[in-house]
Amino acid sequence: MSLNYKTTEWDNKKVILGEGPLNPESPINILVGFHGAESTPENMLIHGNRLKLKNTFMLFPEGLVDAGEGRWSWWLDGPKQKDSVNDFLKFSSNIISMAQDHLNNRFEDIETRNCLWGFSQGGAAALVLTLMGTHSLYKVASVCGFLPEVPEHKTKSDSLVPILGIFGTNDDVVPSFLAEHALEEMKNNGHSPTLRETPQGHELNAENLKELCDFFDS
Repeated sequence: MSLNYKTTEWDNKKVILGEGPLNPESPINILVGFHGAESTPENMLIHGNRLKLKNTFMLFPEGLVDAGEGRWSWWLDGPKQKDSVNDFLKFSSNIISMAQDHLNNRFEDIETRNCLWGFSQGGAAALVLTLMGTHSLYKVASVCGFLPEVPEHKTKSDSLVPILGIFGTNDDVVPSFLAEHALEEMKNNGHSPTLRETPQGHELNAENLKELCDFFDS
């Protein structure tokens, strides 16, 4: 199944949109893919292009923080991280709303389901948005993700979200104990994480992508 891609600008940032055939008679999944730190949406699209998902509208936004040389991150490290995470939350909520509006303008009376996935800092972004975002979510996946320092938030979610968390014992960037802690924190906040510990390093590999396909299409 081939996907068609289009680059546009939403909320003053580049966003790559990707879609195959969409059936408005069935729920359409909106799948936001967050790239890693000091990366680009094009890098995430390379992996996303290998996800063969049914009835899914994909979008790959560009991070907010300029990391130089055309690369981007989602928030600042260091003492300003909490404020920077707040900026990310506002931006991501706007992007999801714009995706919903985009589909509503094309189809009448459709049902959409919001999904998130990401790699490394992008996995962290998906988890943070699950904890603190304003939109209801259908499914979330994190590969080699973690949790940054976040602003204060309520401790329990009113809506349980299934989460697939994949992390590697040989990851020298995000140690497995940090990834596991992040997923346990999701459970403590009322969500339903499934932990997949693998021997991989800091990477997003073919086996990960197969698991992601099975997860989002089930």
